[in-house]
Amino acid sequence: MVKIEEQRFTFKKEERITGTKRVEAIFAAGKSFISYPLRVVYLIHEQSASAKCSILVSVPKKRIKKAVHRNRIKRLIRETYRLNNKLISNIDISDKTLDIALVYVKDTVSNYADIEKAMQKALTQIAIRIKKTEESE
Repeated sequence: MVKIEEQRFTFKKEERITGTKRVEAIFAAGKSFISYPLRVVYLIHEQSASAKCSILVSVPKKRIKKAVHRNRIKRLIRETYRLNNKLISNIDISDKTLDIALVYVKDTVSNYADIEKAMQKALTQIAIRIKKTEESE
């Protein structure tokens, strides 16, 4: 019988960005781009947290009025990140930490397929941009 090594797809509490200083630092000094319907802001910093990569998910009340829909979108975004974080887990950033803020910019609720496609595009784009900055240094 062949034993297949299964990969654990988890989203731990350490992978969430908490604290106003850390959130303000991402939006003040981070680099951003759009992977519609997500606006992605990322920042590599020296602070060594327990997680190599942490995310923040935001769905503005200005765009999506009902809390039920905002919570659903946040759940979908977290789920797509949880299943696709392997796309950025192989980046070598040594002892630094990668913080990613994902802001939902569409005015209507998207389905899972659209959000997953945007997430895959965003994570591969982050990996490409980090590799380019490492090569230029």
